Amino acid sequence: MNNAVSIGEPWMWGAFIAFVLVMLVLDLFVFGGKKAHKVSVKEAALWSLAWFSMALIFNAGLWWYLNGTVGAEVADKKALEFFTGYLIEKSLSVDNVFVFLLIFAAFHVKPEFQRRVLIYGVLGAIVLRAIMILAGAWVVREFNWVLYFFGAFLVVTGIRMLVMAEKTPDLEKNPVLKFARKHLRISDGDHGEKFSVMQDGVRYFTPLFLVLILIEVTDLVFAVDSIPAIFAITTAPFIVFTSNIFAIMGLRALYFLLADVADRFHLLKYGLAMVLTFIGTKMLILPWVHIPVQVSLAVVATLIGSSVVASLIATRKKES
Repeated sequence: MNNAVSIGEPWMWGAFIAFVLVMLVLDLFVFGGKKAHKVSVKEAALWSLAWFSMALIFNAGLWWYLNGTVGAEVADKKALEFFTGYLIEKSLSVDNVFVFLLIFAAFHVKPEFQRRVLIYGVLGAIVLRAIMILAGAWVVREFNWVLYFFGAFLVVTGIRMLVMAEKTPDLEKNPVLKFARKHLRISDGDHGEKFSVMQDGVRYFTPLFLVLILIEVTDLVFAVDSIPAIFAITTAPFIVFTSNIFAIMGLRALYFLLADVADRFHLLKYGLAMVLTFIGTKMLILPWVHIPVQVSLAVVATLIGSSVVASLIATRKKES
C-alpha cells in the first residue's frame, strides 16, 4: 500500500484544480446553470458520457506523463490505481442518488429546480472532500496503522448497509434538519430556485436551502465511507483526489440519468455493501495477504455488475 514513487507535482495539482474551477464556472454560467430547466435523460446521458470520457483522457494523460518520467511500470500501476479508485467512487456515489431522490421527494422539489441545488451541492462536496482527502493522506503517512482502522470501519459499514438496505431513513428525525429549523428563519411557500428571500425587511431562508444543507451533509456522510475505501487502493494523495473529484463532478449527471429508473436497481445497495466489506477485509488482511489492484478492480466490477443484472432480472420478473 506504500507508494515507492511520489507523484503529483505542484503544477499538476494547480492544473487539475484550475480545470475543475473552469468546469464549475461553465456549468454555473454557460451551460444553463442560471436557467431553471428539467434535465432530460438524453442531456444527463451525454454529460455522464462526457465526464467518463474526461476521466479516461485524464488517466491516459497521467500514464503518458509518468511513462516518460518514471517508467512504464510505475505508469501502469498508477493508471490502474486511478481507474480502480474512480470505479469505486463512481459506484459508491450511486448510493447518494437514492438519498437525493428521497430528499427531493420529501420537500416536493420540482425537477427544474433540482439542477441548481446539485450544482452547489457538488461545489460544496469538492471543498469538503479535498479537506478530508488531504487530512486523510497526512494521517496515513504519519500513522500507517490507521489503515487497519479504516478497514475495520469499512467492514462494519458494509455489514450495516446489508442489514439496513431495505429501510428508508426518516428525514424528519434528522438532527441536522432539526437544528436548522430551530436556529434559522425558514420561509413558507415555493420561492423557485432562491435559497433566501427578504420578507418585511428580514432575511429568510427558503425550504430549498434546507434541501441544500441535507444534500451537503449526505455527501459528507458518504465521503466518510468512500474516502477510506480508495486508500485501500492507493495512498498517493494526487490519485485519491483526482479520482474522487472526477466521480463527484459526474454525480449530478448520474442523478438525472437514474432518477426515473432508480427503483429498477433496488439490489444495487447490496452490491455496494459487499464492495465496502471486500475493501475493508483487503485492508485488514494486508499483513498476511496482498491482493493486487487488478484483482480488486475485477472483484468490484463483478459485484457491481452482478447486482445491476440481478436488479434488472428481479424487476422484470416482478413486472411479468
